[in-house]
Amino acid sequence: MAGPMTAGEPRAEDAFDVEAVHRWLSERLPGLPGPPEVRQFGGGSSNLTFLLAYPDRKLVLRRPPHGRKAASAHDMGREVTVQRGLAPFWPMVPRVYGFCEDPSVIGAEFYVMEHLAGVILGADLPPGVELGPARARALGETVIDTLADLHSVDVEKAGLAALGKGPGYVRRQIEGWSRRWLGAATDDAPDAGPLLAWLDERQPDDVAARMLHGDWKLDNLVLDLDGPDPRVVGVLDWEMATVGDPLMDLGASMAYWVTADDDPFFALLRRQPSHLPGMPTREEMVARYLARTGLPGDGWVFYEVYGLFRLAVIAQQIWARYRAGQTTNPAFKDFGSAVAVLVDRATRLIPGRG
Repeated sequence: MAGPMTAGEPRAEDAFDVEAVHRWLSERLPGLPGPPEVRQFGGGSSNLTFLLAYPDRKLVLRRPPHGRKAASAHDMGREVTVQRGLAPFWPMVPRVYGFCEDPSVIGAEFYVMEHLAGVILGADLPPGVELGPARARALGETVIDTLADLHSVDVEKAGLAALGKGPGYVRRQIEGWSRRWLGAATDDAPDAGPLLAWLDERQPDDVAARMLHGDWKLDNLVLDLDGPDPRVVGVLDWEMATVGDPLMDLGASMAYWVTADDDPFFALLRRQPSHLPGMPTREEMVARYLARTGLPGDGWVFYEVYGLFRLAVIAQQIWARYRAGQTTNPAFKDFGSAVAVLVDRATRLIPGRG
């Protein structure tokens, strides 16, 4: 895999018993030759992902971080359920070869799935990859079409309806992200009071209950860029997947879609090549999605504001940890400024405040 999810030497604190995994896996895939070479993918900040390189194939192992109990974002069983449930109806999920619920094997639950060959894009195109305007537009369109198709899966037939908590998804999201904002606020955090109040007052009813990915952006998509048109060959990182309002998933995704004509401060937050000449605008992406799904698009500004606020909360949580010395990762040193940009942009989108 190319792009930001490159595999390197496993971190010492994330090591596991490779021989034990090999023995367990050999019972499900007979004939595996010898223990694999193990590499660790550096992308992501939650569940740990490893490449198991055998002489005749590559596999991927996912496990929760050390010291975390299987709950919410670290529930391996949930990821497996989603991928296995979707597979017959939406062939964009990696095949799961086995799920180990016995913590005695490596100290935690884990599962092993197929390794998808392709390109994963980060902020800029990797060496050797070129996208002219026509192919860039085709890529943007297939990204949004694939999300629309996911949102069109029948969750009852897929056996995944129980992942949802019923009506009130929008309300639960606004309450949850508002609570997280208040819990992570630092003395330098921007005033988000008007934003929280507007989201609380203007929240609509759920438009539907559909399968949501929860983190739809290019670095979670495996792409084939060698054919006449770019296409998505697989979707990764299902740890936030659930059943809920699809427009909330779309709003969260569009917060990442920074385009060439955006203001320079917002442009600094770009983490995918959505700025390339030919890429669809956010308005074009949303219009294409609505046409493909048939969902109502009136009141879109609420979902756009929500997506920016959600991203601001995520950045603020990381910034609070950085300020407190709980992480020293230099990549987080400008997150305080990023939070201010996101809150300001979301607030200015509110009618009458722009």
